Amino acid sequence: MDFSNKTALEIGQMIKNKEISSVEITKQMFENIKKTEKNINAYISVFEDVAVKEAEKVQAEIDKGEEISPLAGIPMAVKDNICTKGYNTTCGSKMLENFVPPYNATVVDKLKSAGAVILGKLNMDEFAMGGSTETSYFGTAKNPWDSERVTGGSSGGSAAAVAAEEAIYTLGSDTGGSIRQPCSFCGVSGIKPTYGSVSRYGLVAFASSLDQIGPVGRDIKDCATVLEIISGHDVKDSTSIKDSSFDFSKSFDGSVKGLKIGIPKNYFGEGLDSDVKDSVLKSAETLKSLGADIQEFEMPVVDYAIPAYYVVACAEASSNLSRYDGIKYGYRSDKGDGILDVFYNSRSEGFGMEVKRRIMLGSFVLSSGYYDAYYKKGLKVRGLIKNSFDEAFSKYDMILSPTAPTTAFKIGENTSDPLKMYLGDIYTVSVNLAGIPAVNIPCGFGKNGMPIGMQLIGKAFSEPVLVKAAYAFQLNTDFHLKKPEIVKGGLA
Repeated sequence: MDFSNKTALEIGQMIKNKEISSVEITKQMFENIKKTEKNINAYISVFEDVAVKEAEKVQAEIDKGEEISPLAGIPMAVKDNICTKGYNTTCGSKMLENFVPPYNATVVDKLKSAGAVILGKLNMDEFAMGGSTETSYFGTAKNPWDSERVTGGSSGGSAAAVAAEEAIYTLGSDTGGSIRQPCSFCGVSGIKPTYGSVSRYGLVAFASSLDQIGPVGRDIKDCATVLEIISGHDVKDSTSIKDSSFDFSKSFDGSVKGLKIGIPKNYFGEGLDSDVKDSVLKSAETLKSLGADIQEFEMPVVDYAIPAYYVVACAEASSNLSRYDGIKYGYRSDKGDGILDVFYNSRSEGFGMEVKRRIMLGSFVLSSGYYDAYYKKGLKVRGLIKNSFDEAFSKYDMILSPTAPTTAFKIGENTSDPLKMYLGDIYTVSVNLAGIPAVNIPCGFGKNGMPIGMQLIGKAFSEPVLVKAAYAFQLNTDFHLKKPEIVKGGLA
């Protein structure tokens, strides 16, 4: 049976209708993984035997008529910085290569309770630090549309697995665009939720005030259904602020009439590829033709988002990663005589170059004499950016922008130029600084045949409105239905 044009919800309904079993679709996913992984490298680990047994268990519950969720029995995968009890959680790093958590992340428990079948753990930039999944200790993930190009990052494995049909949907994490940018590069849909709407308990921290777990799927309706399951308050996360799960029941009427959508003019200037600009503006016209009110405006303070983000994120990373000292858990060097040697050698050998770069930058901006000049100033700019979004949302229901300034670049093209790599996050980091939600949906293709994504940004907890607009767009376009050759080449 061909699943290549089926969404998670459609497959879930087929399972309930007994047209197919959870075991069959799970086994098919592993067949797909075996066929494509040598060209994609989306997974760090797979749980084939365990997943098949889990599918059998879920199928038995469905056969008894038990009501679990619309996604019961659907095989999915989890980014490898989200804890899974009894199974390695590496964060794409040598430092945690053999780390086995004694507990599940809250989102994992919620998905398992909803009948999810976990196929394995997905490749990522080391400790989520990177925009291409090239910093992974386990090798670079490759784009299913062109294996010579990057997947984006840091959730590159999460987006690539969905695009290559190695999972029906996945979980990623987003600190500065790490769900949205790889979704843009790989031609799939994703949601970065409002900060505090999804529990971070069990998410290995990069920058605690910015990190947020979110879904990646074949279309926005799949993503919304996953977000309904994983959202809601968690007593184990002190930053969890949403009392209940999201309700998207009114988001799928296909209408955008009356929605006011703002387009920041300064998002479409220098540095933006013409292919990306044309596709995003054409998408705005599509929404306008469906009844949305599209208006241009200026949002200049966001031009300072990149420096503010890297000051704040690296400062928090420096603090969070200080726990990896070769003593309590994680990699320990066998070189050196005293405890200081163990600290030094374990961290030198266990961390990759990009992680070291960010730890050093973070330590610098937090150091005596530079705290006020850099970190404190970064926090002030963060406040200005949040105020700028608040002002925009007093006039508009959402903001439309590119997700990334380019399509996926060639592997190795930007590795020697960290600043160029950081500028790839220019349209996404401000969302994390403000703690607000955003979605990526496919909206076109470049002259090189690579996918282009557009971003819809909303005020806090406005995910149902963002999903409403994204769903209407996907109802009237087919960009999200396009498949890379690796899938069209014969995967079931």
